[in-house]
Amino acid sequence: MQIEFWATQTAFRAVIVLASTVGLAVTSHAETPAHPGKAPYEQHCATCHEGSVAKAPHKMFLEMMAPDSVVHAMEKGIMQAQSAPLDAAAKRAVAEYLTGQSLESFKQATAAPMCTGEAANFDLRKPPAKAGWGVSRQNQRFIPADVAGLSAASLGKLELKWAFAFPNAQRARSQPTIAMGAVYVGSQDGTVYSLDKRSGCIRWTFRASAEVRTPVVIDGWDASTPPQRPLAYFADLIARVYAVDARTGELVWVAKADDHPNATVTGAPVLLKNKLYVPVSSLEVTSAADPNYPCCTFRGAVMAIDAATGVTLWKTHTIDEQPKEVGRTSVGTAILAPSGAPVWNSPSIDETRGVLYVGTGENYSSPSNDRSDALLAFDMQSGKLLWHRQKTRGDAWNVACMMANNPNCPVENGPDVDFGAATIVARDRNGRDLLLAGQKSGDVYALDPAQRGQPVWQQKVGRGGIQGGVHFGMALDGQTLFVPISDMSSPEAETHLHAVPSKAGLYAVDIANGKLLWATPANNVCNGRKFCEPGISAAITAIPGAVLAGHMDGRLRAYDSATGRVIWEFDSTQSFKTVSGSTATGGSFGGGAGPIAQDGMLFAASGYGVYFHMPGNVLLAFGPAE
Repeated sequence: MQIEFWATQTAFRAVIVLASTVGLAVTSHAETPAHPGKAPYEQHCATCHEGSVAKAPHKMFLEMMAPDSVVHAMEKGIMQAQSAPLDAAAKRAVAEYLTGQSLESFKQATAAPMCTGEAANFDLRKPPAKAGWGVSRQNQRFIPADVAGLSAASLGKLELKWAFAFPNAQRARSQPTIAMGAVYVGSQDGTVYSLDKRSGCIRWTFRASAEVRTPVVIDGWDASTPPQRPLAYFADLIARVYAVDARTGELVWVAKADDHPNATVTGAPVLLKNKLYVPVSSLEVTSAADPNYPCCTFRGAVMAIDAATGVTLWKTHTIDEQPKEVGRTSVGTAILAPSGAPVWNSPSIDETRGVLYVGTGENYSSPSNDRSDALLAFDMQSGKLLWHRQKTRGDAWNVACMMANNPNCPVENGPDVDFGAATIVARDRNGRDLLLAGQKSGDVYALDPAQRGQPVWQQKVGRGGIQGGVHFGMALDGQTLFVPISDMSSPEAETHLHAVPSKAGLYAVDIANGKLLWATPANNVCNGRKFCEPGISAAITAIPGAVLAGHMDGRLRAYDSATGRVIWEFDSTQSFKTVSGSTATGGSFGGGAGPIAQDGMLFAASGYGVYFHMPGNVLLAFGPAE
């Protein structure tokens, strides 16, 4: 979709930078008449939604919501009392002002057919065969042969079986989950779908308040003794966590992960023994683009929620101290610190030690502290921080640093090299336990969890940068770690390009010593296409003999695990006739939505219309040719 902003020319330049980071497309309307929703928003909504009230999502999140979701919140949801003075026309105008979309254009999408007959039935004898986003709770992202039903040799026999269009979307960031003969997946407009695995028809839908970027997480069970009511869990853009009935989509509970107006959940929750572990991140890094915004007050966190009730069991911030004023900018705006250290990634679980691991992002304000760009270990029962290891010191950065002379840029000015990818719990051939981590700097690390994270080895794989290095997820097959490198080269996307060339591509590393086993630089087939990049930003997945990787150029590729040779490829940047009868298109692969294989089928979501990548709105299902 395209978001239109009514702004002065000066403000619009700032919005371009902010929008590129948040992921919005922008059209200039300098000096145009005020939108009819502007005045009622400023009179009745702005006080709460521009950072002054805890729990109220910041305006930037409202701008990324669907217009009917905003109307629903005002008419039937949690904003009924606050919006009571507005009549129906004013509520509609506010929603259209915020989202940049008319309700008529939003509703034009054709719905896919509802399932009937056998396709509508859930088979409790087919529980989820993998444990959440990371396939295993150690986040190894390896799907064994008996689950995948695919091997390197059988990939060439795949053909597209069906395509599903995400309505009103330009990105597809939710990784599919397979259970009970259904595919569960979230979408940009907040709709969560349960689809028949074989045909793509809809079994049920649930509408969250905002975009669902996480996968749907469903706990496993013994096929002979299924639960009476299996639950499905996910989180949305405004940091709400949901539990719904996995067979009906009926809401069981909803909880707020964090009260900060800029809080969000991007990393997948992890489910273990009736506890849901949720990472918390934020987009306050973009609010700092306004020189008058006191930056910053958000602190990353990890929390444990009772999976049956939604009650918070514990919550631990990545930064212990609450931010306080430490100075003033050159224009007199308060500087608040320490802040930041968000958790973008899905936690990995060390069940033997009872420990949960995450990586953090940068500090948002100066002075930086030792919790940014760090690896953290938490006790799973109490939430106590057991140890932390910082890998890049002095990384304080926010969007103001992308703007000329913006006083909200911290003195450190980056380099903004988060741990965006999830950590991996592993064991090398010598029996030593390892914690593996990849960073946007392009570095890959092995730590010793038995020695409070003492370093074992470090390997520089990618060039790194704001949109470089390792982004969303590596994969492990036995003793080989597969490392995807983004290393965007576009000057408009990467303003801090290094002197060294991009190393975009896929790499294999021996986990015992960090030595590089093979390197396959990405084949650049973009040929000048706008927002096309050859590298790999999305999470990757391994199956026996092959590594599945969706590239930013829209190609889904399979690499030979032993050599790195490309053995199969599919171009998703085309139009697809979908199960609804409508047309959808693919784009860049990005975010945490890695490809998933099960029972001889392969599922991949294509489209990443954010951060200078190609938009798309399709879920592709492949199966063996008949």
